[in-house]
Order: sequence, then C-alpha cells, then structure tokens
Amino acid sequence: MAVYLDHNATTPLDLRVLEAMLPYLRDHHGNASSVHAYGRVARNAIDQAREQVAVLVNAQSSQVVFTGCGTEANNLALKGVAARLAAGRIAVSAVEHASLFGPARALERQGWIIDTVAVDDQCRVSMASLSEVLSHTPRIVSVMMANNETGTIQDIPAISAQARRVGAIMHTDAVQAAGKIPVDFPASGAHLMSLSAHKLYGPKGVGALIVDKSLELEPLLHGGGHEMGRRGGTENVAGIVGFGAAAELALNELAARSTHLYKLRDLLETGLRELSGVVIFAAQGCASAMGGRSRHPASRDTSASMHVAGRAGMAAERLPNTVLIGVPGIDGESLLMNLDRKGIAVSSGSACASGSGEPSHVLLAMGVDPDLARRVIRVSLGQGNTPEDVLRFTAVLREQIDYLQATARSAWNT
Repeated sequence: MAVYLDHNATTPLDLRVLEAMLPYLRDHHGNASSVHAYGRVARNAIDQAREQVAVLVNAQSSQVVFTGCGTEANNLALKGVAARLAAGRIAVSAVEHASLFGPARALERQGWIIDTVAVDDQCRVSMASLSEVLSHTPRIVSVMMANNETGTIQDIPAISAQARRVGAIMHTDAVQAAGKIPVDFPASGAHLMSLSAHKLYGPKGVGALIVDKSLELEPLLHGGGHEMGRRGGTENVAGIVGFGAAAELALNELAARSTHLYKLRDLLETGLRELSGVVIFAAQGCASAMGGRSRHPASRDTSASMHVAGRAGMAAERLPNTVLIGVPGIDGESLLMNLDRKGIAVSSGSACASGSGEPSHVLLAMGVDPDLARRVIRVSLGQGNTPEDVLRFTAVLREQIDYLQATARSAWNT
C-alpha cells in the first residue's frame, strides 16, 4: 500500500475544494474583466475567494493580490518593492527557499547588496546576526515564517519589529505556515506575506501576496490593470476559487488538523528514536534520555534527546507535520529511492532541490556537517495520513537502513 509523506512539497486536492472549482471549469467560463453577466459571475467568485484568503491570515480583501504560485509571490514582493527604490541592501535569512534566493540574486545583478542573516543549530534566526545585518540599514528584509525542511517556526513579530525600526520593508514567506499554524498578517508586523494554495489542499498554479496598504509595488506583469494594477493577466478563476475554498477549510479545521498532526508526529518521532544513529533535526519536545514524552509546543517542554541535533534544552518550535532526519553512513538519495520502491513517498529536503546531490543549504547554515547534510530525509505528514502509515514508514525505514548498511559492509569487505 502506497504511503504519501511529502505534504510540504504539495498536498492532494481536497475533494470539497474540487467541488467548489468544478462549476468554473465546466459551466462558468466568463472572463472576470467582462461587464456582462458571464463576467460578473466570475468576478463575484474571485471577490469571494479574495475574502476567504484574507480571513485565513486576518487581512483585508483589498490586501490580497492573486499570483500564479508562491514563487511568483516571492518574486513580486522583492522585485516589486526594489523597483520603487534606489539600489541598496537586502537582508535575507540563510535558510530561505530557492524562490526567495532567486529574485534576491537577480536584484544583486542590478546593484543591490545581499546580506545573509545567520541561524542557530535549531534553524532559528540569530537575533545577534540580525542586529548586525540591520546595522547596515537594509531597504528590504525577508525571513520565512516556517522552514520547509526543518519546520522551524521563526519569531516573525520580533524580527519585523527590528526591521521596521531601521525603516526596512519586511517580507515573510508564509507558504509552509498558512493552514498549519495560526497566521495573522497584522500581528506579524510584515509589510508583505507570500501564500500558496497547493500547500493547504488547494490547486497548483495559484498563490497570493498580502500587501500592506501603505506599500506601492511595481508589477512583474504589466497590462490590463488586473489585481488592482499589481498583476496583469486574465485571472485563473477556477484556481482562485479553489484557493478560497481551501483557505476557508484550513481556517475552520485548523485546530482539528493540528491535533491530528501533532499526534502523528509524536508517534513518528517515538519510532525514529528507536532506530540507532538516526538524527532528528531541530526536534521540539522529544523524549529526553530520562524517558520524557514529546508534547505539543504549547506545553513548552524543552527536554532534548540524545538523538536530537542541537543544544539540550534549546529545541525550536516546529510545524506540527514536519520531521527532518539524517542517517549517518546512508546516502539520502539512495534511501529515498529504496523507500519509493516500497511505496513510501518522502523527500530529501526541499522538492525544488531534491535530486541535486548537494547538501541541504538549510542544514549547512545550521552548522551540520556537510556529509550528514547529504544524508537527510524529510517526512511531512498530512490530513490523510494515519497511525498505520507512520508505523509502516518506520518499519520500512528500519528495514532499508539495515539493508543499505549491510550492502555497504559487503562492498567494503570485497
């Protein structure tokens, strides 16, 4: 039986979301810019979805700009702000997604200077490093809300407060956070926030950028005046409707989903701690060497296991669904492929970098040895997963580790 454990890469489309989309794929084909009845149906559907997405992050509907994906939202955030400013400095954390580093490097070729904010061994932004970087008065600061590999949650309100103090525009990539933890745009202190539908059981091909009302952005796509003049192009009505439906479901079911995922993660980490040598990166509240139990982050249990990478008593809060592990002596890509042959779908980190053979830049930034950083597997749980899925994964993982270790010993002896 196949087991899908790669929900940080993408989630399956919720059937209720599909039902909401179907009329706009099958019956209502109007262009939302048209003034006739067909167009008004499409426009009303987009307006409703805009409100649904806004409510998910406690924003106003006028602040929601629909994009083609989270990557476009990140590009619009950085390039859209930079185009209205003289070239200066941009501060980004060392563990950002490739869709953030990409536009930052593009701006670097246009004369911008990129400063990198360091993280600690739990993947949290170093406030000392942030203070040092902010002393150079960057024009833009970007720090992701939750890391896509480790699941570590950043203290965005504190980071935003520091950024605003030096007059910087603050952006946060909340693609992995929205739908998994409470996200509040005003409380975050950010001027800009990126979202993506397919990370919360919505369709691929649609994202959003939440924009502070005081901010002026230069569009990436000109023409037509769509999205309040911030993103030209005929709207993907069915995709936007799906995003709205997914956002509403995510908000309404957030507590239940979170409880379900925390229980699965506890079960998963209990099983992983029984596997000799397996390292859990940035693990929150794992059992201590004295036999403590994993808990919901709200319990503030800071015990640490001998199998947990990082300083004892200093574990970071993480997304409820994300576990990043390393297996010393086992190639991560080989392990991933062997698991795939057994019907287990996981990744070796970010889906965008999977298969590159390069060590995780996130783990390198955390100070992890490059050799171990090549030997990682990311497990990201979802609503459709069950305790049986978790138990099957840990059993197959144990089997494959034993097999690969035996194969390596045999090759060495010959």
